Amino acid sequence: MEPIQYTLKTSTRSKRLRLAVHQDGKVFVTAPKKVDADLIQNFVTQKSKWILGKIDYFSNLKKSRGSNYVLIQDSRSNYLKQKENARVLAHKKVTEFNKVYNFSFKKISIKNQKTCWGSCSKRGNLNFNYKIALLPEKLTDYIIVHEICHLGEFNHSKKFWNLMARAMPDYAERRAELKKVGVVVE
Repeated sequence: MEPIQYTLKTSTRSKRLRLAVHQDGKVFVTAPKKVDADLIQNFVTQKSKWILGKIDYFSNLKKSRGSNYVLIQDSRSNYLKQKENARVLAHKKVTEFNKVYNFSFKKISIKNQKTCWGSCSKRGNLNFNYKIALLPEKLTDYIIVHEICHLGEFNHSKKFWNLMARAMPDYAERRAELKKVGVVVE
């Protein structure tokens, strides 16, 4: 088997090794600073089946054209084209789903990130990737509800998943579908 080519990013904020396969088939590894190169290579080797599966999945998705998923090249121009659509969508969805929870939050921001689809800060700010506007609605809804629930539980405990179930009883299926297409929401 040919070695898998990847781009290594080191981060002082990272606490563990992470993998991402982008829609164009490029592989990225994020590692904490000062992690041994052999450890990183072993990690990639151990995950090679998963990596090749994602690359194959995105390749087939591009060929199929009948897919519901819109594959776009990451670029500043795509971000600028979709940012306002994503902002309007996020505000509408947060307002709609937060009726279930009535959590307070400060602001909603739309960002241009490679792998992060949503986040919630300890200050109560909700952040979403502009590409939420390009996903099927049920997957966008999952990302929105996930981040709203972090306003109440800033973890992934049983309490958090119980909050998810209040607004979205089928959250587990939606989560599995997101993982299948390589979207990870934390």
